[in-house]
Amino acid sequence: MAQARISAKASEGAQQQQPQQQQQQSGGQLRGRFYRSTSMADRSSRLLENLDQLELRVEAFRDAASAMEQEKEILLEMIHNIQNSQDMRHISEGEREELNLTANRLMGRTLTVEVSVETIRNAQQQESLLHATKMIDEIVNKLLDDLEDAKMRLMSLYGACTSDVPAGPIDQKFQSVVIGCAIEDQKKIKRRLETLLRNLENSEKSITLLEHQKSSVRQSCNSKQD
Repeated sequence: MAQARISAKASEGAQQQQPQQQQQQSGGQLRGRFYRSTSMADRSSRLLENLDQLELRVEAFRDAASAMEQEKEILLEMIHNIQNSQDMRHISEGEREELNLTANRLMGRTLTVEVSVETIRNAQQQESLLHATKMIDEIVNKLLDDLEDAKMRLMSLYGACTSDVPAGPIDQKFQSVVIGCAIEDQKKIKRRLETLLRNLENSEKSITLLEHQKSSVRQSCNSKQD
């Protein structure tokens, strides 16, 4: 009799323990899933943060390379301007030859530096860039035919690229073409026009100075004849 009571109590206790064990196991699984989800979210957040930081470094890297491209252009332009300056025409032939050798050496060393920042473009941006380049080249090819007209046309192109109030008319057609270009290409187009206008201004100064010198020589000759 006592043995039967003990067996019944043991069976009853086992039945009570089974739901508790099942609940504990279920709770453990839920907690495990919850912890795994939290861990995955943390990893994803850390990876995204790292990529954000790398994106900033990539953009800084491209900006630095672009700045080096511009510095190369400026150096080559300055060397070229020195070689073609009026001062070079008013020194002895020996000194001019020596200075040209130095300038050529500097230009050669500058050209050994290759910096290239590729611009990502879609088909429309590529077409707009080719069109804008063609419009500039057409004016450049006619520089010798009419210097003043070419300068005015380049200024109208430049006015279409700047946000400042232009001093003269704007080429509306060119402006619509430039707007279709990639942002980096827009900056390069503007920079090229600035360089062309600077070179034209320097050329005009050289021509003016040369004409003034010729006039002075003629006046001196006339005075001697009188």
